[in-house]
Amino acid sequence: MPRVCFTLQVDPERLDEYRARHARVWPEMLSALAESGWRDYSLFLREDGLLVGYLVTDDFAAAQAAMQASDVNARWQAEMASYFVDLDNGAPDRSMRPLDEVFNLEAQLAADPAARSAVETGDSS
Repeated sequence: MPRVCFTLQVDPERLDEYRARHARVWPEMLSALAESGWRDYSLFLREDGLLVGYLVTDDFAAAQAAMQASDVNARWQAEMASYFVDLDNGAPDRSMRPLDEVFNLEAQLAADPAARSAVETGDSS
């Protein structure tokens, strides 16, 4: 199942407000995300405002499109836009900058039976 990691930039002067807004996300927004195929979705925020998002989904483009078609997402994005800087497309959900995955431990262990065996037996030599 594809994993997606993306970045955005939160205004460093509004970090506390941004955190507070995400401590109480609207229940209908949570439902819309889940129904649109966003699973294991997390946001991580650095002290300089770098926001890193991570999710698992069957089809990221379809999951994004489903959210963009939802009324609750339009309202949420309109309210959240002021927290961000350097939005490429006017709304946070359209300005996500997906990152290329360059390493995945589980994938490499699955591809290398000898490495998997070493992990399972505790042989690190």
